Amino acid sequence: MLIPHDTRIALDTVVDLVNTSPETEQGDGLANVAALYDFARGHDISGVGELGHRDLKAVQDVRSRFAEIFAATDARSAAEMVNELVAAAGTTPQLTDHDGYDWHVHYFAPGASIADHLAADCGMALAFIVVAGEQERLRRCEAPDCGRAFVDLSRNRSRRYCDSRTCGNRLHVAAYRARRKEAAG
Repeated sequence: MLIPHDTRIALDTVVDLVNTSPETEQGDGLANVAALYDFARGHDISGVGELGHRDLKAVQDVRSRFAEIFAATDARSAAEMVNELVAAAGTTPQLTDHDGYDWHVHYFAPGASIADHLAADCGMALAFIVVAGEQERLRRCEAPDCGRAFVDLSRNRSRRYCDSRTCGNRLHVAAYRARRKEAAG
């Protein structure tokens, strides 16, 4: 699946945003305005000005809506949720070539809030996945104690864990030890 660079960045951002949810074992990754600033800086979100509690609440709401899209059981439901989210953000597609990136599309209106910026750009990245008929690639980690979101970009759509080196390896080691214990006992 060929994904344009800007769409890939937006997919990574939406996954990271969903994974800041308070339901994760790390707790709420967007618990305060300082954490929101850190998130914006860490993801090179352009045009972020002064942020306040209203911005924080709006981004937390967008995060919840994105989590619902990852939980959608079919493409039609995911498409309806993406459409609502993107429409509410007041999208204004425009070509841009800033910060050393070649030409790409921004879907948010100039001067948009950070929540509308995320809803528009990340929502359109999710729309790209749904349009490509790949909605099932929006997944949650199958490790029983994890549940983090990820986009399965493997060729055969076989990825089961958010990170094969942590969650996947941990489960494989546990299964190996259980087999060894059973064989010894």
